[in-house]
Amino acid sequence: MLEKIISGHQTGADIAAIDAAMAHDFPCGGWIGRGRLTEAGPLDERYVVNEMLTGGYPERTKQNVLYSDATVVFTHGLLTGGSAQTGKFADELEKPWLHIDLAQSGPFESIRMIADFINDHNVKTLNVAGKSASNDSRIYDAVYRIIDGFLKYAL
Repeated sequence: MLEKIISGHQTGADIAAIDAAMAHDFPCGGWIGRGRLTEAGPLDERYVVNEMLTGGYPERTKQNVLYSDATVVFTHGLLTGGSAQTGKFADELEKPWLHIDLAQSGPFESIRMIADFINDHNVKTLNVAGKSASNDSRIYDAVYRIIDGFLKYAL
């Protein structure tokens, strides 16, 4: 049974998952790079997160994969950039991961996929990753709705 959601707290998919968890008072956290930096500037202090002493986005991404049981990566389309790197880190660390292409899966199907994935892999801590807001203006709303729906109906 899922106990915690973590992410790198970047704009877009990452912070959408954390915002949805916080709206449900569901345990959340994760790792962020030094200076609590996101593409929109320093992360607001209301987010409780572990700040890395060194490293940037790739190191933070790997840390979140390492400290989770599994990862879900959200995109609209193909895996590229940091989203693709997340999958590579999961493979390297032999951690299960799921890519949800929101161009192919609607909210209800995505919720079902996540629930099945969590049950199949006995996930207690789920890392949520995906496109940043600057690379996909629709990703925040889509991921928020999915994680919100999952926490309402699938737990």
